[in-house]
Amino acid sequence: MKSTSHFYYHDQSGGISSAAVVHRYWSGPIVHPFAKIDSRIDMKLIRAATLAEERASAESRAHCWQSVKEALLASGVIDRYPTSSYACQAGDELVRDFGFHKLAGISDPYDAPIGAVLVYGVGSNGAGHVELRTKDGFVSDYHSKNRCKYPLIAAYAKLD
Repeated sequence: MKSTSHFYYHDQSGGISSAAVVHRYWSGPIVHPFAKIDSRIDMKLIRAATLAEERASAESRAHCWQSVKEALLASGVIDRYPTSSYACQAGDELVRDFGFHKLAGISDPYDAPIGAVLVYGVGSNGAGHVELRTKDGFVSDYHSKNRCKYPLIAAYAKLD
C-alpha cells in the first residue's frame, strides 16, 4: 500500500496498522513557562497543589471542585470543607469564608503563581471548572499541562 496521508506497517500480531503522516506542524515550540513561587502566598497552597497532583487521575472524572476542596483541607489551608456545589462558585466562597484574596492582574492562567486557585466560568456543563496551579501545569481531579478551555474568572490565594 502506498499513501501520502498514512504510514503503514506490520504490528506485533502480524496485522497491518497505520499512523497518520504529519504534513504541517507548528514551526515554533509550544512552551508554557514554569510557574513561579510568590512569597506573599501561604506556602500551604503549594502543599495543596502537591497533594492534588498525588491524587490526580490521568483524565477528568468531573469532580474538580471536590478534589480541590479535599487538597485545600488536607494541606491545612482551610479548616472546614467548603459547601458550594459548583466550581464557578469557588472563588466567592473562598474569599467570603476562608480569607482568600483575588490576585490582581492575572488574566492568563499561565501567569498564576504555584498554588493559586484558578476559577473558570461556566462551560457546557453549567458548573465551570476550578484547579490549582502547579509548577508545570494545572491540577484538580486530573493533571494537565494545558489551561482549561473555559474563560478564567480569576485567580485566588491566601496571603501570608
